[in-house]
Amino acid sequence: MQIHVVQRGDNLWLISSRYGVNANRIIAVNELQDPNRLVIGQALVIPPPYPEYVVRLGDTLGTIAGRFGISVEAIAKANSITDATQIRPGQVIIIPVLYHTVLPGETLWMIAHRYGVPVQAIAQANQITNPALISPGQNLKIPEKMRQIIDVNGYTNVFGKVAAGQVRKDGLHLTYLCPFGYRMKDDGSLEPIDDQELIAAAYEKHVVPVMSITNFSATEAGSKLAHTILSSPELQNKLVANILTIMTNKGYRGLNVDFENVYPSDREFYNQFLRLAVRKLHEKGFFVSSALAPKTSSEQKGLLYEAHDYAAHGEIVDFVVLMTYEWGYRFGPPQSISPINEIRRVLDYAVTVIPRNKIFMGFQLYARDWLLPHVKGQQAETFDMQEAIRRAVQHGAEIKYDQLSQTPYYRYADEKQHTHEVWFEDARSAQAKFDLVKEYNLRGVSYWVLGYPFPQNWVLLEDNFQIRKII
Repeated sequence: MQIHVVQRGDNLWLISSRYGVNANRIIAVNELQDPNRLVIGQALVIPPPYPEYVVRLGDTLGTIAGRFGISVEAIAKANSITDATQIRPGQVIIIPVLYHTVLPGETLWMIAHRYGVPVQAIAQANQITNPALISPGQNLKIPEKMRQIIDVNGYTNVFGKVAAGQVRKDGLHLTYLCPFGYRMKDDGSLEPIDDQELIAAAYEKHVVPVMSITNFSATEAGSKLAHTILSSPELQNKLVANILTIMTNKGYRGLNVDFENVYPSDREFYNQFLRLAVRKLHEKGFFVSSALAPKTSSEQKGLLYEAHDYAAHGEIVDFVVLMTYEWGYRFGPPQSISPINEIRRVLDYAVTVIPRNKIFMGFQLYARDWLLPHVKGQQAETFDMQEAIRRAVQHGAEIKYDQLSQTPYYRYADEKQHTHEVWFEDARSAQAKFDLVKEYNLRGVSYWVLGYPFPQNWVLLEDNFQIRKII
């Protein structure tokens, strides 16, 4: 995949011609709402220039795959074909195989570097015994690049049929699903949630359902509630027993503990609870994970941070989710929601006390629009990345890109001439985050929260990684 940033004078036809890719594929991959109106600074994912094939009478995916030397699964995935028997004569399908015509002066090393694959892999795919002996005009098959295997978690905070449909749509890209969440009560019981349709959808897509528990709500920080439970061995045991009952009855495979705003004095109580949960759940074959505030040192002050003991969590639980987002808080001033420079600071500390193969880096799936000038306590509007582009198109805004945070943003004036500032994510910022996962060799990515459309993210996720499926 390549990323093109729209320049003044660009249109979809020019971009399509430049990369040798059908405009309809660019439209589909980016889910462009108005292909005739591109915005300066808009980032577009450019899919590989795969050849197209017109299905003939008697063709099957198997015979087509054999003709091009690739798997049936690869063709089905590239064309979103769910039933391999449902292809028809005249249907145009994409063949996910890259070919490169050697140019004068090109070497095999240069070609390998361009496509991100080893020289040896290209040589083997084309039965080249001497890599120095290639000639201009020669057509080379480019093998698929090796992708790092990672786990991907997705939180969802909505329920019912619509939410289940979202899981069915995005489930291909997920290892775990965390319906958020069960809020504990001060007697060790848990407030019920309507999660059965979500769990069923997860199993349909071979996604592991993970029970998520928390202490806070939209109106309560949960500090006192956490203290009540964590300071009482009796209530800790009761809570764990209730968790096990729900997990067993509903089909959950693991637990995610997201206790926030815990009093610093309850830090060791929290660690003790995690040890208890791990011991009891491991006995039943379940795993335990936790969600951690984005800390940059063990001494970081603040109610969000002090009770989150990175070293202890790294030792006790099976994996952790670093909540590396919300710098651009909805009640705060406009800024990047998940800036790369700040995420890097968190990771630099985290990897010193938590095994890398236990760390999920958090990635938010929403954008925000702040009214200017910002007034303290004034709430920003939260929406999806597609809406961020729609507003830029509507108001003729030019998208800028902040290099420090690796985040796109723009300003516009509404119909009342009030100035707004929008910070969002695009293909460039998503790729920058995926590069961090590779650089730090992390276990994977955790999304907060499903239900905000961001098609470029999923395309690039699959281009960068192989998503592990364990059920």
